[in-house]
Amino acid sequence: MPPKVVYTPESLLRHPKRLFQQMWRDLLAARELTWRLMIRDISAQYRQSFLGVAWAFLPPIVMATGFTLAKDANVISVGATDLPYPAYVMFSTALWQTFVEALNGPVQAVTAAKPMLARVNFPREALILAKLGEVFFNFAIKLILIVALFIWFGVSVSWTAILAIVALIHLVLLGTFIGVLLAPLGVLYQDISKGLTMITGFWLFVTPVVYPVPSSGTFGFLVKLNPVTPLLVTARELATTGVVSDPYRFWVVSVITLVGLVFTWIGFRLAMPFVVERVSS
Repeated sequence: MPPKVVYTPESLLRHPKRLFQQMWRDLLAARELTWRLMIRDISAQYRQSFLGVAWAFLPPIVMATGFTLAKDANVISVGATDLPYPAYVMFSTALWQTFVEALNGPVQAVTAAKPMLARVNFPREALILAKLGEVFFNFAIKLILIVALFIWFGVSVSWTAILAIVALIHLVLLGTFIGVLLAPLGVLYQDISKGLTMITGFWLFVTPVVYPVPSSGTFGFLVKLNPVTPLLVTARELATTGVVSDPYRFWVVSVITLVGLVFTWIGFRLAMPFVVERVSS
């Protein structure tokens, strides 16, 4: 017999134990729907594209080619990198793409499900988890390119490459944290999706994707202040050199991300009923 659901005007914030029990119950209930949504989205993503999975490879290849040509022509000066420069840019771009997909995923998922939200009662977490699964699936495809690239350039990989998965997960969770925070607003205002495209374009240039972390200056301060920097750099270092240059910032950003994700999840659950009411009226 399914459990009864009782709606009251009293906020669940006054009963945190009941709130977390309900959140956990909905998370477990979302498993099957999450799987179905993830398979549907991945199939649609590659079935409705002429180039298919090639789109997972093309952005890092194009960016690496462009910046390598610019570097060889002395148009830009990026300094010394731990890897051959094309491998450095491709690997970093794959990590950056994964972060951006995790950031955009919740907003896209909730916005696309807008017609269904008002008609069907289902755990909203399924939308977010399905996008998370899609992000990791896409990275697994990019990983094929990364492995081939490392073999081609003879890049040695440390045993700490296994730990790079932890840094990658933290990078994805940071993107998800910001995406879930913006998702309710994304349903109400299209400006959020458009603004994210503009912001991530600028954000890329203050992230050490095509250059090593600057050691000084105002620009170096901005790059180090960027929360993506320690997570992306740590994932790259663990996969290659095995030496983490800034473990303190990595763990500070990771803890903030994990704690912030919990509070954002609570806010998402409390905000969505009002958002659904707004879009359905």
